[in-house]
Amino acid sequence: MSRKFSCNPKTIKDGIRANLLPILTVSGVTGGAVLGIILRYSREERWTKREVMYVGYIGELFLRALKALIIPLIVSSLVSAIGSLDLSLSKKIGLRAVTYYMTTTVLAVILGIILVVSIHPGKGSDEGITKAGEARSVYTPDLLMDLPRNFFPPNLIQACFETYKTVIIEPKLEDMENGTLPPKSEWDISSEHTRALNIMGLVSFATFLGLALSTLGAKGKPLLAFFQSLSDASMVITSWLIWISPVGILFLVASMMIEMEDFSVMLGQLGMYFGTVILGIFIHGFLVLPALYTIFTRKLPFRFLANMTQAYITAFATASSSGTLPVTFQCLEEKNHIDTRVTRFVIPIGATINMDGTALYEAVAAIFIAQVRGIALTIGQVVAISITATAAAIGAAGIPQAGLVTMVMVLDVVGLPAEDMTLIIAVDWLLDRFRTMINVLGDSIGAGLVYELSKKELEQMNINANANGDVDRPSNEIAMDAVECSKM
Repeated sequence: MSRKFSCNPKTIKDGIRANLLPILTVSGVTGGAVLGIILRYSREERWTKREVMYVGYIGELFLRALKALIIPLIVSSLVSAIGSLDLSLSKKIGLRAVTYYMTTTVLAVILGIILVVSIHPGKGSDEGITKAGEARSVYTPDLLMDLPRNFFPPNLIQACFETYKTVIIEPKLEDMENGTLPPKSEWDISSEHTRALNIMGLVSFATFLGLALSTLGAKGKPLLAFFQSLSDASMVITSWLIWISPVGILFLVASMMIEMEDFSVMLGQLGMYFGTVILGIFIHGFLVLPALYTIFTRKLPFRFLANMTQAYITAFATASSSGTLPVTFQCLEEKNHIDTRVTRFVIPIGATINMDGTALYEAVAAIFIAQVRGIALTIGQVVAISITATAAAIGAAGIPQAGLVTMVMVLDVVGLPAEDMTLIIAVDWLLDRFRTMINVLGDSIGAGLVYELSKKELEQMNINANANGDVDRPSNEIAMDAVECSKM
């Protein structure tokens, strides 16, 4: 007996209303691409940087508003989530999350290496590849040691807007013996703080503070209540902000299309490299990660992935996994109904250390550059690339194009000059958006997977809380009320 589908106006209206935000967001991306192409080819001369800025101004305001929520969300979410869990459950959730993140990052690197070795996009030479940008002089041990340094910031206020960085000073020509440049290990060492959010430092502080409040018990309740309230308030603001995202994304995409150097760069040898990275990103994001979710949860991932559409599009438009945090929380908690104690514990950590797209990209880029230079890599060098790409991905903060800095470390391991990084910069701005999208997808699936694995412990904790009369209203219900109010 065939099933008849109802097409009455009320059903259609309810369906559109339920999916209005994703529909508007996709329309914003499409409309931005069309508007950008029309404006780009509306005249013969190139658009100036100031004109591009005017086009993207509304999008910039939206992006700034999103970023303003990063610090209150990360700190309050982690403290409230960890502080409300008992220590044994915090350890289990944290261990499950870190195990998932490390596993998927290694799988991404292995996939990238298999694809770049099989497709061989760097076959030939660097003829026809236009170099762009400049390479920064870095020393691999310094990059590795800067990770723990940023994990323990001496000043939390400074960590909100600055990140520590070791700087090596290249000797002047008159200081060189026989005009020969000494190895980097002998260069003078200095340090500086760059204008970038030290997300690792804030995550480490919030984690330890949450553990301390959980240990304190009743004594820690007042401070824990403050952070829970701050987290709830941040989510309410996010639910308001999310409704202007289609307009912001439209102008961000339009300015991006106008600013593109040349579409023809995608058709040459860099096009092969670009295609290899994109193929790897989509295989990892839409085959490997959903397969892991299905295996461990015994649930099909399609509805879960569809409910995260708003987060993917925002990640693509902003090229920042940290900037997408407010949207990721909203999609997970309100659409996929993931427990806030899991999302607000797992997602901030994921935005810090889970960079699957970046890990895959760095492995592919290093081997591509070696292929372009005609260098045959040994098995040992390929293994070194995989290990270094994994470490570099963890060190790449959730900010736009941070992967380019850590890319130098991967090149250095196999003896390739940092200057060769300029071979791939021409297409990096677009790849950065795709790999950010997969980073956010990986974080989201991780939260869903950890939630499914932790359900029994969370339910038992709820039973204990009910028995003790210690019941708080869930944060996602508060945020849902704000969403419903904004629809009226």
